[in-house]
Amino acid sequence: MGQNEWLNGYLEAILDVGKGRNGKKETSDELERSKKNRLTNSLSKKLDDDKLKYEYMGVQKEKEDDKLFNPTKYFVEEVVNSFDEADLHRTWIKVIATRNSRERNNRLENMCWRIWHLARKKKQIAWDDRQKLVKRRIEREKGRNDAAEDLSELSEGEKDKVESNQLTDSASDISRINSDTQIWSDDHSRKLYIVLISLHGLVRGENMELGRDSDTGGQVKYVVELARALANMEGVHRVDLLTRQITSPDVDSIYSEPIEMLSCPSDGFGSCGAYIIRIPCGPREKYIPKESLWPYIPEFVDGALGHIVNMARALGEEVNAGKPAWPYVIHGHYADAGEVAARLSGVLNVPTVLTGHSLGRNKLEQLLKQGRLSREDINTTYKIMRRIEAEELGLDSAEMVVTSTRQEIEEQWGLYDGFDIQLERKLRIRRQRGVSCLGRYMPRMVVIPPGMDFSSVKTPDQLDGDGDLKSLIGTDRTHKRPIPPIWSEIMRFFTNPHKPMILALSRPDPKKNVTTLLKAFGECQPLRELANLTLILGNRDNIEDMSNSSSSVLTTVLKLVDKYDLYGQVAYPKHHKQPDVPEIYRLAAKTKGVFINPALVEPFGLTLIEAAAYGLPIVATKNGGPVDIKKALNNGLLIDPHDQKDISDALLKLVADKNLWHECRKNGLKNIHKFSWPEHCRNYLSYIEQCRKYHPTSHLSIMPITEEPLSESLRGFEDLSLKFSIDIDVKANGELEAATRHQEAIDILMKRSNSNGKSTNIYCPGRRQSLYIIAVDSYKSNGNPTETLPLIVKNVMEAAGSNSSQIGFVLLTGLSFVETKDVLRSGQVKLEEFDALICSSGSEMYYPWRDLALDEDYKAHIGYRWPGENVESMVMRLAKVDNGAEDDFMQPIGQCGSRCYSYSIKPGAKTREIDDLRQRLRMRGLRCNLVYTHAASRLNVMPLFASRAQALRYLSVRWSIDLSKVIVFLGEKGDTDYEDLLRGIHRSVILRNSVEYASEMLVHGEDSLKNDDLVAQNSTKIAISEGFKAPDISEVLGRFEIK
Repeated sequence: MGQNEWLNGYLEAILDVGKGRNGKKETSDELERSKKNRLTNSLSKKLDDDKLKYEYMGVQKEKEDDKLFNPTKYFVEEVVNSFDEADLHRTWIKVIATRNSRERNNRLENMCWRIWHLARKKKQIAWDDRQKLVKRRIEREKGRNDAAEDLSELSEGEKDKVESNQLTDSASDISRINSDTQIWSDDHSRKLYIVLISLHGLVRGENMELGRDSDTGGQVKYVVELARALANMEGVHRVDLLTRQITSPDVDSIYSEPIEMLSCPSDGFGSCGAYIIRIPCGPREKYIPKESLWPYIPEFVDGALGHIVNMARALGEEVNAGKPAWPYVIHGHYADAGEVAARLSGVLNVPTVLTGHSLGRNKLEQLLKQGRLSREDINTTYKIMRRIEAEELGLDSAEMVVTSTRQEIEEQWGLYDGFDIQLERKLRIRRQRGVSCLGRYMPRMVVIPPGMDFSSVKTPDQLDGDGDLKSLIGTDRTHKRPIPPIWSEIMRFFTNPHKPMILALSRPDPKKNVTTLLKAFGECQPLRELANLTLILGNRDNIEDMSNSSSSVLTTVLKLVDKYDLYGQVAYPKHHKQPDVPEIYRLAAKTKGVFINPALVEPFGLTLIEAAAYGLPIVATKNGGPVDIKKALNNGLLIDPHDQKDISDALLKLVADKNLWHECRKNGLKNIHKFSWPEHCRNYLSYIEQCRKYHPTSHLSIMPITEEPLSESLRGFEDLSLKFSIDIDVKANGELEAATRHQEAIDILMKRSNSNGKSTNIYCPGRRQSLYIIAVDSYKSNGNPTETLPLIVKNVMEAAGSNSSQIGFVLLTGLSFVETKDVLRSGQVKLEEFDALICSSGSEMYYPWRDLALDEDYKAHIGYRWPGENVESMVMRLAKVDNGAEDDFMQPIGQCGSRCYSYSIKPGAKTREIDDLRQRLRMRGLRCNLVYTHAASRLNVMPLFASRAQALRYLSVRWSIDLSKVIVFLGEKGDTDYEDLLRGIHRSVILRNSVEYASEMLVHGEDSLKNDDLVAQNSTKIAISEGFKAPDISEVLGRFEIK
């Protein structure tokens, strides 16, 4: 009954929120006369069904000029989130039973019904989301079981090999499989080039603006210090940290500088140093949050690719005898950079490493458990599905995943389709024993705790020589010695600054759980008497100008300070600089204070290590990385972040027991060396060296840009000296017709550049100024190619006009090689007009100028992790929906190459979307790229790194052509890889009315990615042609200033 009374009170409060909102005093008579009008006009609008829905879910943003507290929103949230559906129903029944003619009770009845309906809908959404999670877990378990069954049986040959290896192992005393990593040895002869990528946030080397926003936090500090530390390792020649270039007037101008030096070159062993390289990406003059960066990821990939290729050339001239010095590893930090690293690895054939920092699936499950937002609203706000797919792609391509704790591996990465700890161990054992993994792959997970730069830490085993705080500041607050300004800024909040200081340092983020800490402090009188509390929550000028989540946390902090009357006991300074942070730790240590991290979940907890380095005992959440940190340092206590009493008891124990405080301080200082950067880097490089043993050693070759290729003459004889020399040779051997001379000259040049179908040198079709890529997917309803494609080819070549000798033409298609030849020849298009034919959705590359020879290097390049025949039957089984017919799929014979399996789909057959099918393959350890083509009548299954977009990048590197000078011609729709061809720094021309039937309906499921998260809206790099005739195309090319 008590619950009902509280509920009635909330509902009555909602009806009263309009009272006095305009500040005007009203008499009781005036109030009665105006009550009906005010309730009808204002409250009916506030309680509109749709608005109520969005207000309680918290996804409707308030207008910038409306920062007032919204009582209706507050009370509705309290009712929906605090009371059970049964309570709401009972209240509704009670109101109906006591109904009278008064307007107020009628409104209350209506409101009860609406809120009850809203609570039921919320409950149904939560149920549906839980069911989806359960269904996905069942499917994952099924996939793991399938993989385990396949790997449980060994062939006779494999059994013999295992027995042989076991005999060898016993004879030679090989180390255990989980202890196979050798310690990194400094080698002066090595000249390694390492690339780190951290895309979002504000990244600079000095005075980092940590806490300015949710994107500029501990990750920024981590990657900057990692870059410096790696550059100081012997054997490492250069480290580049790639991030986004920002020219916004809202941020410091340093973020617009293309290059920033992090560490000076060392003369001791010839290091080139560490640098921040800023790559243009997205809106040039706008600083946007990471959730809005997803459509611009391909732009960053293209820009990073250009930088790496140029740097590889330059370093090759310096340290590698003129051969490109490719990166030793590309390391992506967070989901966005993980996707960038995966794409670069696919082009350059360089090993990748991934560090998640925080993970999308874990965040999604936490938000769903809270029940405040539906899955759709979470995806809209956080772009969570796009983030998860980037993390899955990072797992697909990574050789190694660096984690901070074992908990991160088991409880967070274990949520992903692309990783299973048991399957990973089985595959690692089989690989080390030389036994086939049947096309399955799992990345290696390693625990390497982050390091810390101790160069600025000056904390001896005992308290500093100048004693505690009393030796610096008297009881009357007079300074006996100069003190840091930040000390004065903090101590001005305290009535007694000499009491031990409990320090919390984090962003004002709800998941950091600062409000629970403040409640625990406020409700524990002994703790309030013994200690002060300092909250360092980023920097702020005006709370109203901050993001909704940050302003909500800070507003709650101020309200709690007032509620518990904590004035003089709690400090919450508005500003601090990065150099102030060490001084803040020192102040807490001077007062014999404690550092606390009460986060709901903490992936690692770098601040805990920093605090320990300055001699502070710690109190930390038991969820996540602090468990391992506390175990290593043995310098504090763990708490349940949801339990206020547990928090206050732990703090009180450390503050009150000085012997325990000194013991924790001593242990922390003694063990802190375990988290140094040199130790981290040695472990890091040792693990990478081990993983590289299984990665292909061949790298992409690029054309030297200093020599003019002879083959420029293949498209017309523009070079007069070459024409003259050929004419002289021909005349000396007798007069021939002009056409014959022209053909013989081409034959001579072809023989020089081609031997047995392979070029002895890297070939570039002339000194091309740009490439025209024709990627129009034009099919009939039955999947057969239309006559439109050859017509478009002719029109594009005609639009190129007199510049055709400087333009290379490439065909990108989902057609097989045989189909491509037939279509072009039927349309009277000469194959020799093309520089390259990329067929079967990017899995095959042919060169007409080399007798249509297959590019064997490209074939080998994309073959890494290709499951081959192991995936053939699996796809046929998994692609069918549960109620699909047995003969919906039929594999064509003789139309697919060794790097592509093609499956025909019967008209009207039910099949899974690309995202769903890829997910099911990942669950079984199979990494593939999938494309529906031929108007959804065919499925192409290819290696992970084979795609039309990646093939385009491959050619740009191999032929030394700037991607910004590439133009891709597409239809208004196409195959399921259509979106990939619209993204990047190249230009795209969409030809209207060129495609009637497409496959894009089979890309994403209802809970998967959204198109707005993939392709930037209103991009200046995309132009639309009104048709596909030559004049229409020429007009669009004129807009690009390309003729």
